[in-house]
Amino acid sequence: MNNFTKRILSGIVYVAVLIFSILFHKISFLVLFFIVMLFCLYEFLKMIQLKSVFPYLIGISAFIFGNILNVEDVPSKMILRYAGVALFLTIFSSFVWILFAKKEEIVNHLGKIFLSVIYIVIPFILIAQIPFLNNDPQYASNAILGVFLLIWCNDTFAYLVGKNFGKVKLLKHISPNKTVEGFIGGLVACLIGGFIIAQYFTELTTIQWVVISLLVSTFGVLGDLIESMFKRQAGIKDSSNLIPGHGGFLDRFDSVIFAAPFIFIYLQFI
Repeated sequence: MNNFTKRILSGIVYVAVLIFSILFHKISFLVLFFIVMLFCLYEFLKMIQLKSVFPYLIGISAFIFGNILNVEDVPSKMILRYAGVALFLTIFSSFVWILFAKKEEIVNHLGKIFLSVIYIVIPFILIAQIPFLNNDPQYASNAILGVFLLIWCNDTFAYLVGKNFGKVKLLKHISPNKTVEGFIGGLVACLIGGFIIAQYFTELTTIQWVVISLLVSTFGVLGDLIESMFKRQAGIKDSSNLIPGHGGFLDRFDSVIFAAPFIFIYLQFI
């Protein structure tokens, strides 16, 4: 099986699993993104050369803490107390362990731990909040599905336009293949996609979907560039080879990781 065939097949499986998990039930959605978060953490920690269990412990505690209220039939107040205590103890214990482990470059070590939390864990918690618009317990699967459709639309047309018409480099020293023309092509396609999605996914208005399209296109490309920066510093092409033909989970989710917090903030304001 050649690389192109692997890329097509793994891409189909990736999209199918993602769409099924989003549409089937909110539990399948939360479980999938919890697993993806752990894979992204693994890839990122390997990229920045950090051997520590604490980002995983903080990530697990924070994800549960951030999403427990979205699960039905759960004594939320009691579990929130326990989750909050667990999260605090995990963070506190990371400081104590590093202190007594006599590690060199303590600040650098702690910095990497909290960089992984800020860059991976927090965005995934916010991604998981998007279907629960304005803290509504009703699961709006179309909201998060629409976001991914826009990301795929933006990435696809940015690639096609950039490959065929791209001349002006966007940030050559970080990602030499990305062009201004590609960015504009992705942005235009994403805006058109927002108009189309608004006709079917009516939980949000047309204007709201257009704004989300702008956020996806703008911050999605920034997320892609930031991950490219980390990979360039690590001297690697892909975050891993866990998804055949596509690289790693971080390669597939870098756009949504950076765009999700801004989409979440926007949804809170409206």
